[in-house]
Amino acid sequence: MLLAIDCGNTNTVFSIWDGTKFLATWRTSTEQQRTADQYYVWLSTLMQLKQIEARITEVIISSTVPRVVFNLRVLCNRYFDCRPLVVGRSDCALPVDVRVDPGTQVGPDRLVNTAGAFDRYGGDLIVVDFGTATTFDVVASDGAYIGGVISPGVNLSLEALHDAAAALPNIDVTRPEHVIGTNTVACMQSGIFWGYVSLIDGVLARIKTERAREMTVVATGGLAPLFQQGETLFDHFEEDLTMHGLTVIHRYNRDRENT
Repeated sequence: MLLAIDCGNTNTVFSIWDGTKFLATWRTSTEQQRTADQYYVWLSTLMQLKQIEARITEVIISSTVPRVVFNLRVLCNRYFDCRPLVVGRSDCALPVDVRVDPGTQVGPDRLVNTAGAFDRYGGDLIVVDFGTATTFDVVASDGAYIGGVISPGVNLSLEALHDAAAALPNIDVTRPEHVIGTNTVACMQSGIFWGYVSLIDGVLARIKTERAREMTVVATGGLAPLFQQGETLFDHFEEDLTMHGLTVIHRYNRDRENT
């Protein structure tokens, strides 16, 4: 049984993969001080509630928060008696090439999304991920990661707006009925929603023009369906793209070991 862990700046996701499907997925806040013992108590309790009795024998980790990886490694060693694959480490091979400037460190989450999207849709892709940052990752025809765009995430922008302007309230992200707001909340909702629709549409158009070819757009992240409302920004939405990418990378490394 494989445990796939995606550790982002805001949340950490744990998924149990039985080789054909995900049996369960759980999400917790990312906290650098959380110990291996705390992870195990939380995870084992949830597995019992789901009546998952099979033993975890393999683990793969993608983390944009390096300090969290240590305790996740301890979790694997202490409780699952295995050494995890960590995306971005030298002992974790990638099924796709990475073609960026020499010395550039590409976030493991972006590489995982690239592997997952290429496995499902082939090449010439743009992967839009709505996380703490909103990222656009460009995948070549042969599946190589060739660069992308990083912009502030939607919730990050809202927090910055509220923190910098004391008179502006915290608001939820939603699609407003009108572009022109007639009160403060409506004005903020319009600015965030239509501002990000324009950002996404504009960046996608510029990438496609620069690449001079047809490209498939795959979106992932919790806010992707919201920004698809009434628009045709994305060709596909993949809720589990990152987790799928982790299983693809794990399978690739296992197959390499067996050949």
